[in-house]
Amino acid sequence: MDDINFLIEKIKREIERSKIEPGISEIGRVISTADGIAWIDGLPSATVMEILEIDKSDEIGLKIKLLTLNLEEGIIGAVALDNSELIKSGDIVKRTSKVINIPVGEELIGRVIDPLGRPLDALPEIASSKYVNLENPAPSVMDREPVNIPLHTGVKIIDALIPIGRGQRELILGDRQTGKTSLAIDIILNQKHDPLSTPVCIYVAIGQKMSKIRRLYEVLKKEGAMDYTVIVATTPEDLPILLYLAPYTGCSIGEFFRDRGQDAVVIYDDLTKHAWAWREISLLLKRIVGREAYPGDIFYTHSRLLERAGRLKGGGSLTAIPICETQLGDISAYIPTNLISITDGQIYLENDLFKANFRPAINIGLSVSRVGSKAQTKIMKNIAGRLKLDLAQYRELEQFSQITTELPDELKFKLTRGKVLLEILKQENGKPMTFDKIAILLYAVNNGFFDDIDVKSIKEVENNFLSYMEIEHQELLSEIKSKKTIDEEIEASIRSAIFKFFETYKDEKQIAK
Repeated sequence: MDDINFLIEKIKREIERSKIEPGISEIGRVISTADGIAWIDGLPSATVMEILEIDKSDEIGLKIKLLTLNLEEGIIGAVALDNSELIKSGDIVKRTSKVINIPVGEELIGRVIDPLGRPLDALPEIASSKYVNLENPAPSVMDREPVNIPLHTGVKIIDALIPIGRGQRELILGDRQTGKTSLAIDIILNQKHDPLSTPVCIYVAIGQKMSKIRRLYEVLKKEGAMDYTVIVATTPEDLPILLYLAPYTGCSIGEFFRDRGQDAVVIYDDLTKHAWAWREISLLLKRIVGREAYPGDIFYTHSRLLERAGRLKGGGSLTAIPICETQLGDISAYIPTNLISITDGQIYLENDLFKANFRPAINIGLSVSRVGSKAQTKIMKNIAGRLKLDLAQYRELEQFSQITTELPDELKFKLTRGKVLLEILKQENGKPMTFDKIAILLYAVNNGFFDDIDVKSIKEVENNFLSYMEIEHQELLSEIKSKKTIDEEIEASIRSAIFKFFETYKDEKQIAK
């Protein structure tokens, strides 16, 4: 009896200690579910991109999260972010009143995460108290500054002819296996050599094979690039909603660093797969289809992502480099034309050039940067102007030379110069070049130092020339890096160094004979 009385007293004390306050909360109920989509009745105050929860702690010990996408009269269409197969008709759904967000901070650098901020590299969870929304408005025109600071890519063709500025949106497009990802990797690798400042790089892999992501990670780690890089990764096996969210996650991470006054570069690889994922989700949500079965908002989906790039007053910038896959070189298809119209220029990689062993396989005629020479250093601007003219004349003469073999000496010289230029512009993957070396190399080409060299020997001479400049004239390279311009004194030093090298080279060739 005493035990019973003791138990009753204990229960009374527990009841007195517990305070039950009345409250009102919205709840909904799952009407039907299929293919990861849940149709929910109720929750009249729910908002788009809000996280909803189905509490299954009593049954399986977890909560299922959903993302609100469709708000219709009396019904909500939500996409499950995980464990969609566990959702059943009749399940109770509650609001969290939180828009989807991710943790951000310095802790992200060097990490591989999924679009929800969960680690994929077997390292601890991201320990950060700072969270940002995946959807943010683009900066207004009044908050922006002109794009006039170069983003050196280390790729000769790009830095000389298709310059990219910090805060620009430059599209890379081409068929499968033409070197799009390799070009993006070279851009990341070259940032550690930038004389201005090393921007934070965010590589967003959208529906890429995990083996490819792992290889990319190993390359970046080996070269020391993971010290300033974040990888947001999704695979073809992931839910379509994760593929859809991936670029927004990368953009939000870039905005975090931009708002702190730093520079950031986001590479979206690639937005074609992103469009496919959004088309799949929209079809499952029973939205009205448009051209090629894409939803009507596919242009807005990409434009609101890319418009968030730019250079802000105060110093921070976010550069967007989206990648788009074409089919059989058709750049007039739906998604490529959308992206071309949104971005500030495009770099077109052509399959025929790739097969002809011209790497990187950039079609100079169809590639353009709408920022142009404003995003170039003065020395590169002075040198590249002559380069564009020589290449344009070569393209015209090459077609003309196929009709006739009898050409004046002047035209033959221009044809030779064009062939030399194209050979010089070839570059191996994984070997970006600092802009001071590019400037000196192109200066030598423009002034005819390579004209007498056999085309087959040009790459060998180029490598020897750059090694010579690095060993014997390191001070001159450093001066070009710091001044970023060409005055009479620097030009005299450049010409003297080039003369010495080619005199030595010709003497060695004579001895060899």
